Amino acid sequence: MNRFLVVIEKADNNYSAYSPDLPGCVATGKTPQEVRENMAEAIKIHIKGLKEDGLPIPMPTAKADYIGINLQAL
Repeated sequence: MNRFLVVIEKADNNYSAYSPDLPGCVATGKTPQEVRENMAEAIKIHIKGLKEDGLPIPMPTAKADYIGINLQAL
């Protein structure tokens, strides 16, 4: 099973998501859970489309991490 990094961002009235490894593959949802579910479906559809078009399926390579910054020290 391949695992694609998904970035979820809070918008004004909903959430949006994208995967750096799958350009153009995006989703939205009213809640974080809904956007995750919608993104999972979007990834499946995106990959099926790539296959149908005879294009390669990118291997997941994106990584994520948090970097802590002491804002009071600035």
